[in-house]
Amino acid sequence: MTIGEKLSKLRIAANMSQEALAEKISVSRQSISKWEMNQAQPQIDKIVQICELFGITADQLLKGDVEIETTPSSKERVNKYFGTDGFRGEANLTLTSMQAYKVGRFLGWYYSSSLSGCTKTGYRPRIVVGKDTRRSSYMLEYSIVAGITASGADAYMLHVTTTPSVSYVTRQDGFDCGIMITASHKPFYDNGIKVINRFGEKLDDKTTSLIEAYIDGDLNYLGVTGKDLPLAQREKIGCIIDYVSGRNRYLGYLISIASNSYKNLKIGLDCANGASWMLAKSLFGALGAQTVVIGAEPDGLNVNNGCGSTHIENLCKMVKEQHLDLGFAFDGDCDRCLAVDENGEVVDGDAIMYILGKRLKDRGMLNGNTVVATVMSNSGFFKSLEKIGIKCEQTKVGDRFVYECMQEHDYSIGGEQSGHVILK
Repeated sequence: MTIGEKLSKLRIAANMSQEALAEKISVSRQSISKWEMNQAQPQIDKIVQICELFGITADQLLKGDVEIETTPSSKERVNKYFGTDGFRGEANLTLTSMQAYKVGRFLGWYYSSSLSGCTKTGYRPRIVVGKDTRRSSYMLEYSIVAGITASGADAYMLHVTTTPSVSYVTRQDGFDCGIMITASHKPFYDNGIKVINRFGEKLDDKTTSLIEAYIDGDLNYLGVTGKDLPLAQREKIGCIIDYVSGRNRYLGYLISIASNSYKNLKIGLDCANGASWMLAKSLFGALGAQTVVIGAEPDGLNVNNGCGSTHIENLCKMVKEQHLDLGFAFDGDCDRCLAVDENGEVVDGDAIMYILGKRLKDRGMLNGNTVVATVMSNSGFFKSLEKIGIKCEQTKVGDRFVYECMQEHDYSIGGEQSGHVILK
């Protein structure tokens, strides 16, 4: 048995989440995840802390079998619904309203249970929920919220908003988790459920495996007896709270971090008929820019349809013909952005990372003198960084892997050619 397998077994037997363990030994949740997946090993001082926490010797952890009480949840599951971008599929075909209800039911129960590390009797979890403009997003939202409140948790509804805003609000306002209903750049008939932990990060694989066990009716895996999770009754049924104020505060936050006025700039925006149509024009307008907006008439069926970052040709044409200074194109949930220069030429994620990386380096703010990218980035991007003395660390495809690398090494910037760019 590997160190990672032993650590996972110890943690689950102690009814402790990855987040709870990370907090106890002062590391990131990503570090715990990597240790448990045998992608890295804990440092010596962390091994000492782990042994003290679980009452074992270093030899037991590093060499011998760890003797712990085996619970039904100690066996491993392979995730079949949740991938790196959450639970995604065609609405009511591979992702149904009943499955969405079960996701809500589980999360509403989980964050008040000892399985999550909760020790407060009668604790009432708070979960914030956002969605994009797809017709099925409303159906899935109501299903999820019904599940959350049926389990006794409170659901705070951001309504149509962006994925980054859900991440920000979850972390900033102290929610137990956040949920974003979206299939990002996919067609309208697809949808998805992204679950975000209280740190504003994508939920770890171990916890999503518990969600999947509940969806499949495997209560033994959760260590739960009976036919279902308990239903809240009477005054313990959860509340549904309108939380559009959270979305507005996120907009205020974006305005506050801009270092310059955009006065006299003419900017084209393509909102993909998606979540950014609620925010983009207001944001750039508040910063003083003159804006010309397309892809801002969502009808539930036209998200990403011939518009947005996956169909940037329309924005390129508009910027050039209307003599705009630049343009930005977003996808359905606004977690990726591509730019267009004054000549109507595309500035992709690699180019954006180059520009930002160089700016950070010039200001002495590029941690580790490194930019994080995926193996899909262009070779010219790596050579350009090398010419200006910036190193590049590559990860597997997926913004989750980019973020985990950034967290582990405290890097300042990373992203993907497709337009996912992360700054910290």
